[in-house]
Amino acid sequence: MADSRDEPLVLGIETSCDETGVGVVRGTTLLADAVASSVDEHARFGGVVPEVASRAHLEAMVPTIDRALKEAGVSARDLDGIAVTAGPGLAGALLVGVSAAKAYAYALGKPLYGVNHLASHICVDQLEHGPLPEPTMALLVSGGHSSLLLSADITSDVRPLGATIDDAAGEAFDKIARVLDLGFPGGPVIDRYAREGDPGAIAFPRGLTGPRDPAYDFSFSGLKTAVARWIEARRAAGEDVPVRDVAASFQEAVVDVLTRKAVRACKDEGVDHLMIGGGVAANSRLRALAQERCEAAGIRLRVPRPRLCTDNGAMVAALGAEMVARNRSASDWDLSADSSLPVTDPHVPGRNHAQTHGHDHDHDHVHELGEENLYS
Repeated sequence: MADSRDEPLVLGIETSCDETGVGVVRGTTLLADAVASSVDEHARFGGVVPEVASRAHLEAMVPTIDRALKEAGVSARDLDGIAVTAGPGLAGALLVGVSAAKAYAYALGKPLYGVNHLASHICVDQLEHGPLPEPTMALLVSGGHSSLLLSADITSDVRPLGATIDDAAGEAFDKIARVLDLGFPGGPVIDRYAREGDPGAIAFPRGLTGPRDPAYDFSFSGLKTAVARWIEARRAAGEDVPVRDVAASFQEAVVDVLTRKAVRACKDEGVDHLMIGGGVAANSRLRALAQERCEAAGIRLRVPRPRLCTDNGAMVAALGAEMVARNRSASDWDLSADSSLPVTDPHVPGRNHAQTHGHDHDHDHVHELGEENLYS
């Protein structure tokens, strides 16, 4: 049996939105998952403010990295690489993370891996359930994305089958929570109210589920509008709005479409398992309905625990460790943030660097520093 110390030790930095996440992973084992959230600073605005998020990342970065290393019980010098979300996400927020990762990687003389936020959401499941099957069918559901992805190799081959054409599921949750005066973020509070409501009380529409509609694409804009108009009509008539029933019926409409399309994709592609990730994957009804429908279809369901579904540094470290383990080339020093980085690019490889071999990390930018580094 191989010594776990032979597995790559990687630190991951995630700053695509309002969470400053730093994780430390050894192979597929999670050692630390430190998060500093600025969600309270955005709550009064009813949504994430990019400039506020960027400034919060600047303030939280170094303390969060220090906390993660301490929690993992490792020294920064022990790391085999540093991974960072290069995109997609908020441009300013991403730049904070990329700049920090460059600084640490350069100072330590370690390889730098710019990775894809969405691919990281898939890879994090390895920390919960072991190596990903190949291919992996993934349903990613978050504030900015609702996607069905098929990955033959999480480090190099991710194929989009379907995506949101307007509002993502997470956006719809936030907007309906705002209409119901439930606050921000909307996902957790809608989930909480829905548990006490009747999901069949109101027949809200299911977007893009007709016979001529795209099989795997998602649309929640029409649902959002229908719910908002239903609420406005009740208020205009002077009637009370049954908040719990509205929350339950709206939530059921969302998760019904998500799970129905995901199971269909598995059947069509001949994949016998489904991985669900992203912030909305923490939703209790989505998990329950996915489990029910997967069992009925003979599909194995893999969903990480809620903490690993929301944005975190552990998922970035997990993908970074996989890059090292599979000898993927490191990124160049001119790595930049790409707010619209396509999921077909799981990472941003360097143009001129050789592949790594084992743990020697034979990269030009590491050799620029030699054995001495700038980190003390």
